[in-house]
Amino acid sequence: MFATYRPILSLLRGTAFLLAASGLHGLLLPLRGQVEGFSTASLGLMGTAWAGGFVTGCFFAPRLVRRAGHVRAFGAFAASGAIIALLTGLIIDEYFWILLRAFTGFTMAGAFMVIESWLNEKATNENRGTVFGLYMMVTYASIMGGQMIVAGGDVRSASLFMITGILFCLSLIPTAVSTQSTPKPLQDVKLDVKGLYANSPVSAVACLLIGIANGAWGTLGAVYGARIGISTAEIALMMSLVVVAGAAMQLPAGRLSDTTDRRFVLAGAAFGAALVAVLIFLFAPRSGVFVIVLTAAYGAFAYTLYSIAVAHANDHARAEDFVKV
Repeated sequence: MFATYRPILSLLRGTAFLLAASGLHGLLLPLRGQVEGFSTASLGLMGTAWAGGFVTGCFFAPRLVRRAGHVRAFGAFAASGAIIALLTGLIIDEYFWILLRAFTGFTMAGAFMVIESWLNEKATNENRGTVFGLYMMVTYASIMGGQMIVAGGDVRSASLFMITGILFCLSLIPTAVSTQSTPKPLQDVKLDVKGLYANSPVSAVACLLIGIANGAWGTLGAVYGARIGISTAEIALMMSLVVVAGAAMQLPAGRLSDTTDRRFVLAGAAFGAALVAVLIFLFAPRSGVFVIVLTAAYGAFAYTLYSIAVAHANDHARAEDFVKV
């Protein structure tokens, strides 16, 4: 088991710091923005700008990976994240922050490309589900850990922005000093949407729908909790349990998909998430506690879908196409 994970441990350590920084920064900005009196529209535009930058990064960031290689590109993206975090603490302006969030989305898209293509080159079809399950566990745990740092600091000071920058810089160290072999240089890294669909129609459609569903939950879950009348503490517990349950199920689901047709596992998890969502809708007005339990079950199903879908797509991809996928 350890032999499976050893080639990717340094990458996962760097990923943990990177996503802790991203989670901290993503929560810190709207909280500080509210203190500064930023409009609701501006706070919403920060999220939109991040998504727009992320999509743009999917088209242009691969060129940097091709020119500089995985390690240098990862370093560039992480360093950019640190600079952006420090700038947001230095210049408190809602429009400037919207612009910087777009750049953050771009850098995170590039970082994710490096991380996931690196993982895929080190994984095999026999253990890819397990490897990606571990990766998603690290992802969810790190984001949640970064967000919890906010509870120990003062959003009105610059200290949390500095901590964010430090975490981004720390993410550089594990891969920079690792003695493990790095992925092969890339030859062709143009985004090919038609090629992605041709490679695996199931994964292409699944990832689109998973992004819509889980993105909606991440954005509106807290609003939903408030509207059905549960307390702020219960809302926080509900949102945290979704992530915890999703992280806890990553390895079991990944291992199951390594020994079973991934499409069956994907379909089963999707059906489970849909069923739980219907139950949440039906029981929401009656019991807030029951809804919290059900949302944890939703996270256990819904938050395992992405890693299984990506593993299935890469099962059918060539090694040189991992960045594209």
